[in-house]
Amino acid sequence: MTDAAETLDLDAAKEGVKSLYKEPKVKVLDPDSMEGSLLERMPSPTGWRMLILPYRGKETTDGGIYIPNKVLEDGQIQTVVGYVVKQGPLCYQDKEKFPDGPWCEEKQWVIFARYAGSRFRIDGGECRILNDDEILATIDNPDDILSL
Repeated sequence: MTDAAETLDLDAAKEGVKSLYKEPKVKVLDPDSMEGSLLERMPSPTGWRMLILPYRGKETTDGGIYIPNKVLEDGQIQTVVGYVVKQGPLCYQDKEKFPDGPWCEEKQWVIFARYAGSRFRIDGGECRILNDDEILATIDNPDDILSL
């Protein structure tokens, strides 16, 4: 690995999950920013579980007012929308339970129940591990879903 690559890898490690969000007008999750090293450091779900990154939401209002980090973090905890990062090896393998095939795939936005799964924090954000049958719906754009 070159010195430049090591520096980029260390910078990504310092930023943690924060580095996955890009900032056009507002900061949103940019799945294409997931580098191999960061993705490899994230927990790998076992069995029929999947790793979800909860949607963080906009950092500014439509009028341009910045939303405090505490409010964003609370929203991330309460959100029902997330991005499927990884799936365990047994996800959707039960043909009796899922006769029509998988309900979702990796790299897809999903809706889940508010208190579903196990929540835990990693450097820069929160993650959840959900069972494959806890997915309620798939969506194209997380901004379409308003939190309560």
